Amino acid sequence: MTKHHEYFVTCAPGVEQTLFQEMKSLRLSSVECQVGGVYFRGTVEDSWLANLQLRTAIRVLRRLKRFQAPDDDTLYNEVRGIDWSPFLDADGEFFVDAQCSESNLDHSQFIAQRTKDAIVDEFREKTQQRPSVAKENADLRIHVHLWRDRCTLAVDTSGDSLHKRGWRKYQGRAPMAETLAAAVILLSKWDQRSPLVDPFCGSGTLLIEAAMMARKIAPGSFRQFGFEKWPEHQPRKYKTFRENILAQADWKKKVFLFGRDQDADRLDGARANAETAGVGMDIQWDVGDALEFPFKKRWGAWVVSNLPYGKRIEEEGLQELHHQWGNYLRRECEGYHISLLVGERTYAHALGFQNWDETKLRNGSLRCSLVNVDL
Repeated sequence: MTKHHEYFVTCAPGVEQTLFQEMKSLRLSSVECQVGGVYFRGTVEDSWLANLQLRTAIRVLRRLKRFQAPDDDTLYNEVRGIDWSPFLDADGEFFVDAQCSESNLDHSQFIAQRTKDAIVDEFREKTQQRPSVAKENADLRIHVHLWRDRCTLAVDTSGDSLHKRGWRKYQGRAPMAETLAAAVILLSKWDQRSPLVDPFCGSGTLLIEAAMMARKIAPGSFRQFGFEKWPEHQPRKYKTFRENILAQADWKKKVFLFGRDQDADRLDGARANAETAGVGMDIQWDVGDALEFPFKKRWGAWVVSNLPYGKRIEEEGLQELHHQWGNYLRRECEGYHISLLVGERTYAHALGFQNWDETKLRNGSLRCSLVNVDL
């Protein structure tokens, strides 16, 4: 458990610096911000901590080997040279995910197939058994990344993507990823004490992530991880480790969160999600128009929302909606901190703010911007 390994934690584009700060706050070692994620060195326990506690991470990958792979035979031999028994039983199931760019090996499916062949042949030679391939619920996910013939081979400690927290019972229309919601809350610089309002709350993702953050509820509290299926895993030690993390939740703190949506059914789903996440008592829900939200005159409150995009959901009059919403905020929310996730940049300008900060993000495949402004 004291041996150190190399890890790479992936995240959505634009979130790297936020994830970097999260990892620094967890006191992980040798943390380095890179394109698409953040690198660190640590023990197996550090990977447990990262999976349980990181709110903006998508996957925690443990690097096994880096090597030049100018051809498929080299790739095959390098993969066969790895001892896979700590991660996979001879009769287990695994899946290979391959990516490549600017390399002689330029077909990801072929790279995945050669990697699979090497692993199967290694087990067959040593044990007279062979693992099988399974895309869903695999015991082990393996990542192969080739760039300019440089191959990085890693195993996925997370299993399912970390945005799958385990608390979501209601999906709703085009729900926001939990990891992106956490990034938006962190980028808003909410102090986790002041009131926070989401007048376009939908299925409640932003508010639930904010409540969990304020209460110090680990985002991985409700799910299992890939490493729990590995032969090297120590379940008794992990059980104690996990219980200590969960015990850090703060149930005495007062949290003031308010959500509104025009669709009563969506709010019913949001309530169900919040109850599953253990924060149902922290959020007040209200059916109504965002442009009629009864903001109170107070300094230091936050408005954080994911505004309609008109991409995955057909919406009419989005330009006018953003214009009206910006006017309403300026009229009703003096002294508030505003953080709005918008789609096209024209929508950001339609809000009509004179001075605002912008962070470019991705909501799935959609390019979007987080607009931050103090009124």
